[in-house]
Amino acid sequence: MILPDVRGLHPFYRDLAMRSAEAWMHAVAIDYFGRTAGLGERNEDFDHMAHVRQTTPDGVAQDVSAATERLRSETAATRLYTTGFCFGGRKSFNQAARQEGLDGVIGFYGLPQRRGEDDVDPPVELAGQYRCKVLGLFGGADQAIPAEAVDAFRSALEAAQVPNELVTYPGAPHSFFDKRYEEHREACADAWRRILEFVGISESA
Repeated sequence: MILPDVRGLHPFYRDLAMRSAEAWMHAVAIDYFGRTAGLGERNEDFDHMAHVRQTTPDGVAQDVSAATERLRSETAATRLYTTGFCFGGRKSFNQAARQEGLDGVIGFYGLPQRRGEDDVDPPVELAGQYRCKVLGLFGGADQAIPAEAVDAFRSALEAAQVPNELVTYPGAPHSFFDKRYEEHREACADAWRRILEFVGISESA
């Protein structure tokens, strides 16, 4: 299940679903905003932040559950994973506490730290409830996620005995995979390789 960034079902995530299928992974990209913005194509002027503010952890978890049921009913998938980016990266991490039957969760530059007093789902504080392994992929030049936040997340996971691999790419900024792929091809290629290994697929498959 692919959990997009704050832009929602951006064309990048449609393309990523196709790339995943080409790598022998069944994939469903989630549209968080279907409830509030309706379905169908959205133009470049779409005010995604107005709809981000209407999402809830419970609503995202329901979307993931629906995607899970679709994969189970329409494919021969035997293992289930979430992969998310930024806003979706954080939500992907936390599905480890919210979903039964996941084999792992993957998050690209999902903020693990608490963002303020009204933050209801910081991964660093929910790690003790995680029930599957975690792959986290971060940019070393990401000003939104300091190295100490990644270290604290790793410590929380290890304290809870959650298998994890948290990787930081030196010099890579936030959104290095989904918006700045061409500039950071080496980091992106390594991240893709790690995803395939994490889900148990050989690059030569």
